[in-house]
Amino acid sequence: MYVCIYKHMASPYFVYGGSVVTRSGGRRTPLSAFQSKGNQKPSNVDGRPPVAVKAEEEEAAVSQPEPSAAPLLPGDCPPPHPQTVVRAKPETDTLPPASTGRRRRQLKVEYENDEAPPLKTERWEPPDWRRQLAHIREMRKSRDAPVDKMGADKCQDPESPAHVRRFQVLVSLMLSSQTKDQVTAAAMQKLRAHGCTVGDVIRTDDETLGRLIYPVGFWRTKVKYLKQTSVMLQQEFGGDIPDSVEGLVRLPGVGPKMAHLAMAIAWDQVTGIGVDTHVHRIANRLGWLEKATKNPEETRKALEEWLPRELWREINWLLVGFGQQVCLPVSPLCSMCLNQHCCPAAFKTSPAKKPKAGSLHSTAHKVKPDPD
Repeated sequence: MYVCIYKHMASPYFVYGGSVVTRSGGRRTPLSAFQSKGNQKPSNVDGRPPVAVKAEEEEAAVSQPEPSAAPLLPGDCPPPHPQTVVRAKPETDTLPPASTGRRRRQLKVEYENDEAPPLKTERWEPPDWRRQLAHIREMRKSRDAPVDKMGADKCQDPESPAHVRRFQVLVSLMLSSQTKDQVTAAAMQKLRAHGCTVGDVIRTDDETLGRLIYPVGFWRTKVKYLKQTSVMLQQEFGGDIPDSVEGLVRLPGVGPKMAHLAMAIAWDQVTGIGVDTHVHRIANRLGWLEKATKNPEETRKALEEWLPRELWREINWLLVGFGQQVCLPVSPLCSMCLNQHCCPAAFKTSPAKKPKAGSLHSTAHKVKPDPD
């Protein structure tokens, strides 16, 4: 049996003073003989450079799954005795068991853009709007506000043809801008007595038309709009009004509020919320808007984002009458309102008008009071 010492004796031979003693015969062999053999470089039999030979040997070693037996070189341990050879077990039998102490890695699931699940977003809505709306309905159940008796739906002639009634609804909406319902109803009564059709408006001169609609707000501008709109309806729509919001807003003097109200009253189609100054003011006071708005068009877009569509037709009629009777623009009657305990603007005074530049009140804050 051979014995291999790894640290100071790197071969199966014992080295003493420049010679090696073997266990087989006890013969001493000079150490230089082994060193000369170990230092010899392999010769190139075919004349190829050493680098090429080394590369071929490495490729051959990689391609062979099990290296063949090679002659023993100095410094290597001799193979064990044939009787004591122990065959290695297959690699499948020597796999280390899985460690139970390691944390299991979690798989990260990634989706492509077209397969990503949609994110659920909750729609914003005022916290107490249902109770506030119920209170407004209770206060409006008598239906005795000016809009209930003299609104745009009450200014048409029920005995006229359908296209004439639709035109009269549009004219009443155009006259109602910046005008109270009582003044609008009186102007429509005079205009109907004169003849309120597309042809009648075109044939009437501006001075006469102005006397008929006076004293509505901005009556001179509205005379011009009525003439231009009538000509446009005669040429493009055959004397009738358009049946879409896009077509209505093309008419001179017709905005989104008038277009949505005309679609609801004349064509019986709900296309949006008609927001005037009353709806704009009350929606901001009740906190029905996620952010305060500056004009009725912004209020309309904000309301349509959360208010259920089945309430779009009713909300204009409710809030306009409520603003005419209780929630007034100046000095609202909060003590009579059922929403006084759930309205953010209850019992708050209306903002004071800004003083004109150069007036005594405009410079009062700049004068320091006398300490005495």
